[in-house]
Amino acid sequence: MRRLLLLAATLIVSCNVASAQSSQPYAGLEHRPIKALSHQQIDDLRAGRGMGLALAAELNGYPGPSHVLEFGDRLDLTADQRIQVQRLFDAMKQEAVPLGNKLVEQETELDGLFSARVVTSESLKATLAAISETQALLRESHLKYHLSTTALLDRSQMQRYAELRGYQRPDGSEKHKHHH
Repeated sequence: MRRLLLLAATLIVSCNVASAQSSQPYAGLEHRPIKALSHQQIDDLRAGRGMGLALAAELNGYPGPSHVLEFGDRLDLTADQRIQVQRLFDAMKQEAVPLGNKLVEQETELDGLFSARVVTSESLKATLAAISETQALLRESHLKYHLSTTALLDRSQMQRYAELRGYQRPDGSEKHKHHH
């Protein structure tokens, strides 16, 4: 009986701790300069990094220029392919960096509306519409370069890329089977 009481007391304490932690999932985030973005996200946006924006392409067999360049030797890229993929990568960065900076500015504006307590339904709607448009343009800028990069690779390079990224085994079968 004593063990049972001890077990019950332990469970109650651990449940209360878990409950307290889960009711404060954002504790500490209030000190961020932009509440909706981590420092890493801000850095990634300003640097034009993908941040998972092109996963629809990447995970469906459309390699991006960054990783193709990274695996250039192992993909046996020709000199011409390297030049073309590098051009695509540079163009993507040239597009993504200003869009990322714009998104950071827009998120700063949204944060400011709330922190200054001047947000209205109208200003909220307008700011979110602008943010959404920038997010869509940023995502498109990453996705379209996956399309362009894919067009430059042959079938064996695509297969090798999928293997190097861990999406496929060398025998061509998928590495992770999805269970529904």
